[in-house]
Amino acid sequence: MRDGPVPAPVAVVLKGYPRLSETFIARELLGLEERGLSLRLFSLRQPYDAKTHPVHARISAPVTYLPEYLHREPLRVLRAWARARRLPGYRAARAIWLRDLWRDRTRNRLRRWGQALVLAAEMPADVAWIYVHFLHTPGSVGRYAARLTGRPFSLSAHARDIWTSPAWEKAEKLADARWTVTCTEAAARHLDGLAPGRVTLLYHGLDLDTFPPPPAPVDDDRDGTDPTRPVRLLAVGRAVPKKGFDRLLRALAALPDDVRWTLTHIGGGAEARALKALAESLGLADRITWHGAQAQTAVIEAYRAADLFVLPCIVAGDGDRDGLPNVLMEAQSQGLACLSTDLSGIPELIVDGETGVLVPPDDVPALTAALAGLIADPATRRRLGAAGQARVRTRFDNRAELTRLAGLFHRDLAGVGGAG
Repeated sequence: MRDGPVPAPVAVVLKGYPRLSETFIARELLGLEERGLSLRLFSLRQPYDAKTHPVHARISAPVTYLPEYLHREPLRVLRAWARARRLPGYRAARAIWLRDLWRDRTRNRLRRWGQALVLAAEMPADVAWIYVHFLHTPGSVGRYAARLTGRPFSLSAHARDIWTSPAWEKAEKLADARWTVTCTEAAARHLDGLAPGRVTLLYHGLDLDTFPPPPAPVDDDRDGTDPTRPVRLLAVGRAVPKKGFDRLLRALAALPDDVRWTLTHIGGGAEARALKALAESLGLADRITWHGAQAQTAVIEAYRAADLFVLPCIVAGDGDRDGLPNVLMEAQSQGLACLSTDLSGIPELIVDGETGVLVPPDDVPALTAALAGLIADPATRRRLGAAGQARVRTRFDNRAELTRLAGLFHRDLAGVGGAG
C-alpha cells in the first residue's frame, strides 16, 4: 500500500470486464489499487463468462458499461452527443474520428465514436487521466474521449491489437498518448519502430501469491508405456486459431499408437466445436477431455495434476498472434514442464532446452517429435519443470512491474485535475 493522499481517479477503458481470459488485467487493476490509485472502469462490452476469478471480487473500482451496440441505447447515445458537442475538444475529436472513418469505413468505427461520446459525457468530473487496455477498438474510444474532454491518456498494448491493427492507426495513437506500455520485447521493438522512444517494456508477470509452489509430486514417473497410467497433457487457452490447438491434435494423431497419453483442454472460444469434430475425425476423442472456461482455482488444480503443458502458438491467417501467454507462466509456476513455440515473446520466458521446449510455429512434425520425447522422458520433464519454476519466480514476479506502472501514474497525476 502507498501512504499519502490518493491522487485523482483514473478512468480505465477495457474491451470487456470481467473476463476469465484476461486475468493479467484483473491482477493489474488490483495491484494499482493496492498502490494507492483510485480507478473507474469503463467496459465496451458486457461480461459473457458465467464465472469469475477470485481476484475480480477483490477489485473495488466501480464499472460502467458503455453501449455495446448503439442502436440498443439510442437515447443514451443522443444525450451523450448533445452534451459532448458543448465540450471544448469536440471539433478536434470529431475531425480525428472523421479522418479515421475515411480510412476505415466500418460499423465498428461508428460504434467507437458513439461509445467515446458516452464515455466523455458520463465520466465523473474528478477523473484526471484515461488509461486504455488494447490499442485497437478500446484505444480509439479512449483517444476520442481524451480529445473530447481535454484529458491526457495512456495505452497498454498486448497482442492481437498490435499485430492486426494498421500501421497508420498504431503510429497516430502512440503519438497522441502520453506514454504506452507493452508486455514483450518483440512488441516493444515493433511499436518503437512506429513511434521511437514512446514505448516502455513492462511485463505483466505473475501474482506469485495466487500461484504458490505446488506440493511435492508423488506420481511423476509416467513415460507413456503403461495403458493404465498415461502421460497427462494439459492445454489451457481459448479455442481460437492463434493458439494452434488444431496443430496439437494433428501432432498427437501422428504419435505411435502404443504411446499412452490423455489431453485435458480448458478454455472457451469459437473454435471449440470444430476442434472436437477434428479430434473425432482423427480418432482421438476418447483420449481428450474438454472442460470449457474454468475459474482460476480449477485451472491451478489442473496444472498440478498434469505431467506436461502444451501451447503450440502460431500466427493466425489475419496476423493475430500471442504475445507472452500468461498460462505459460502459470504452468511453470507450478513446476510443470512446458512445450510451446518460438513465437513473439515466448522465448523471453522459455529458454529452449533449459526451462522448457520450443519448436517452430506451425511445424506439426517438430511438435510431434517434441511430444514423443517429453512423454517418454519423465526425468527431463522434472528438470525442465523445476528450471521453469525457478525462472518465473525470479524473473517474472509481477510486484516489481506493478510498482513501475503505478509510479508512472503517480508521477503524472501530480497536479493534474479533472476535466470535462
